[in-house]
Order: sequence, then C-alpha cells, then structure tokens
Amino acid sequence: MTKEMGIIGSSLFKWFTTCSLLVLAVICTLLFSEKASAHGYVEGPSSRAYLCKLGQNTNCGAIIYEPQSLEAAKGFPAAGPADGKIASANGAFPLLDQQSSTRWTKVNISSGQVTFNWKLTAAHATTSWKYYITKQNWNPDSALTRASFELTPFCSVNHGGTRPPFTYSDTCNVPSRTGYQVILAVWEIADTANAFYNVIDVNFGSSNDTTAPTAPSSLTVTGVTSTTASLSWGASSDAYGVNQYRIYNGSTLVASVSGSTLSYTATGLTPSTSYSYHVVALDAAGNISNTSATVNATTTPPIIDISPPTAPSGLHVMGSPTSNSLQLMWTASVDNVAVTQYKVYQGSTLVATISGSLTSYTVTGLTPSTTYSFTVYALDAAGNQSPASNAISGTTTAQPTVPAWAPNTAYTVGTLVSYNGAVYSCRQAHTSLAGWTPSAVAALWLLQP
Repeated sequence: MTKEMGIIGSSLFKWFTTCSLLVLAVICTLLFSEKASAHGYVEGPSSRAYLCKLGQNTNCGAIIYEPQSLEAAKGFPAAGPADGKIASANGAFPLLDQQSSTRWTKVNISSGQVTFNWKLTAAHATTSWKYYITKQNWNPDSALTRASFELTPFCSVNHGGTRPPFTYSDTCNVPSRTGYQVILAVWEIADTANAFYNVIDVNFGSSNDTTAPTAPSSLTVTGVTSTTASLSWGASSDAYGVNQYRIYNGSTLVASVSGSTLSYTATGLTPSTSYSYHVVALDAAGNISNTSATVNATTTPPIIDISPPTAPSGLHVMGSPTSNSLQLMWTASVDNVAVTQYKVYQGSTLVATISGSLTSYTVTGLTPSTTYSFTVYALDAAGNQSPASNAISGTTTAQPTVPAWAPNTAYTVGTLVSYNGAVYSCRQAHTSLAGWTPSAVAALWLLQP
C-alpha cells in the first residue's frame, strides 16, 4: 500500500512539474512576443495613430491595436520611410498614409514651448529624438513627402544611447505657423537599425492672421488644344505664406492647386469653345485674395483623325516569370497625332487598358505552370486601333511550397508562410500566438504580391 502511494505521489509530482513548466513557457512566450512587437507612440499632443486607438480617427486599420508599432529604418530624411509612406512607417499601416485637409482629427496647438509626451511600451537604448514640421504653404491634399516638411528638425534631443523611462517627454520651441500643419516625431534607436515615426495633425488656428494674400498676377493662357487649355500666373504674397490657389471658369470652381504651384491645365474641354478663367489665392487662415485678371481661352476645332497607329512591335516576356505573373514589354507604336492607350489581350480576352506613355505591363492572377498567349494593340485619341502586335507565349513557374502559418511557432525575418490562400513574409522575428494571424498583425507580416 505504501509503495502504491509512493508511485501515485511521484506521478502527481511529475504531472505538477510538467504543467508548471508549460505555464512558465507560455508566460515567457507572451512576454518575449510583447517586447518584440511593442515599442512606443506620442500620447500628447496626440499622434494620428493614438487618435485612431482612441476612436477619434476612424477607418484606420490594424493600427488601432498597436499604435506603438510604427517602426521603419532610421536616418530620416536621407533614409527612413519612402515619400508617401511617412505616416505609415513605410507602408506597415497603409491607411495612415491617406492625406487630405479633412481626413484626420487635428489637435489644437500654439507656437512656442510645447511638451511632447511619449508612451513607451518597450524601452530601447536611444540615440536621439527629433521633431520636424511641415512648411507653411504645404499642400494638405497631397501625400506627405519630404518636400512637405522643413528638413531641419525644429527640435533635436541627443539621448546618448541610454534607455529612457517608459514615460518620456521633450519640451520644444515650435515654430510659428497658422492653420493645419503636421509634426513628424522621430525616436531613433541606438541598438537597432530602426526608428519610430509618429505624425501629429495639429491646428494652429487663425486668430492672428486676418490679412488676405495679394491677387495672383499676370494670368496667361500658355497653350490650347481642341480639349485643353493651359494657364500660368505670378505668385501672390502673404505674411504667412500662400496655402492654395483656386481656378475658376466664370463662377464655377474647376480646380485647386497648392500654394507652390503656378500653373494648371484644364482638360476635357469642348472643341471650338471659349472659356473665361480667373484665379484667387488663399492662406492657411482661409483669407481669400482679390481675383486675378480674367483671361479667355478658345479651344481649337476638333481634330479629324482617321489614321490608326502602327502596330506595337517586339512584344516579349521581360524578366523572370513567377508562379502567378508575367511581365510583358514592347516597342512603342507611332501615330500621326499621339498614341493614347494600349490594350493587352490574353488570347481573345482583354486583360488591361493602359496609358499610351507606357510600354510594359505585368499580367497577374495567373495559374502556376501554365502557358499563356498575348498580343497588344495601340489606340489614338480618335479611337483608331492599330493592327495587332506579334503574338508571344509565356509560361508561369511552378507554385512554391510555402508552409501554413501556425501559432506557437518561432519565425525569423523573411520567412514565408501561407494564410487563407495568401502568402506573407515575416517583418520581425517573433514567436506567434493564437490570434496573431498574418492578416491581423501587419507589423509582423507583409502581404506578398
């Protein structure tokens, strides 16, 4: 009896020990994973990503779960996120790159001393903290690029490679601005090749600016065709900078351009028709200038074109095929006026219509290990279509074997996995957890084309 009790006790001890080790392993995995994927964000003035987390910005995507994960290569402006992908840390959360004057909630701010508060979820040895601001006359309705910003930081704090506390602040002297501006806060890490990029949408208000810009000068018609009219004008002046020009045909607004743009081409016009244009300037406070002089532009008669372009020549498969795509390339057609379009056919099926300025196209969505036949036609503005190009065949490669994503698995950077019929590449080394599927955690996985 005593022997049997000893055996039972020994078994219970082994069972308890095994369970304890398993629980400890899960806890360690959770802690390691959190550290690997969590870093930090600007909490005040609230960043674009943090306002997504709070629900004050909407339609933000997965960033609502991890505003701390806006990580990309360091070295801005010489390196770092590409133009057009600055807000999303080089495309990790692409919805953040949508940009217009009304897309994002603004935080009210004043020039002078402002404290920037960071919430860090994983501390790193830090090189520096840098803060950039948009130019007074940047275009809020165009993608954020380096040209949008003053590329010398208005505030730069050296951190000497030490680890900051989990709540960290910098007090900086913010330059004078009016209206909607964007501040880019950059946290450069010392012990990795990356930095964290947070954009902050701010509103400086307009109570101090009640003076309108001067009227645009020397409005001129620089060219007309049967369907277009090109205009140019001299710059307006303003104490804080011109933010926008608006172009009118009579009383109808036809376009708005940035304050650094001094020309515009109206398209889609009617042949043999007169149009009357004037331009006004706006500053960031919304003050509107007097109108420019008015100019008349009369389009030319319609072009009667019955000559088709020549056939595209030299059609061939360019580069290496993939399992689901083939890249086609050809020599441009010639037309007595201009080639406006190319049509790409797979057999007798139209697969794409592209601009006449292009001479290549990548056909996607193909089946692995399959041969396809292609031809290309050219069209001009009158709808005249060329003869077919030479016909060519191309064969896709075999489908690569990609393992399915699985939880509780260690992944290294560059590892490919499949999930729900798509292929993803690992962005950051981590151990997966249930629910951290590639489609749900964009900071860890990059969808492959």
